[in-house]
Amino acid sequence: MIRMRLQCLSILLLAGIVVGCGGGPDYKLGSVEGTVTLDEKPLADAELRFQPPQGRSSVAVTDQNGHYVLDYTTEQKGAELGTHSVSITTLRSASGGEGEQPAVPGRDELLPARYHAKTELTADVKQGSNTIDFHLKSK
Repeated sequence: MIRMRLQCLSILLLAGIVVGCGGGPDYKLGSVEGTVTLDEKPLADAELRFQPPQGRSSVAVTDQNGHYVLDYTTEQKGAELGTHSVSITTLRSASGGEGEQPAVPGRDELLPARYHAKTELTADVKQGSNTIDFHLKSK
């Protein structure tokens, strides 16, 4: 009798572990990359944030050529499917300079508020691969 109870308990625990490790909500993601330009020149070191109406945002930083690839998590690329509000900023606080870390100078915002604090930018992420470029103007 005790042996049967232990077997039942073991089966229930195992079932709970299997169900609990199912991966959570099934998010549908699309891969997103593109280029950001400012006055027709690549915009390096700009931070992009794609924010859906509900859910997790995706982020990226542009390289020297203005190219970006969105990260959903540290292990997953992309963004949730649907329409996103997009903010792009170049503002950076100074950091580092402690111990052996090199100092990284801060940078003032190069972009008008319509691209970040009062963003007017949106993007529609579809299933599969998405190339979404942003051609920004300083004036």
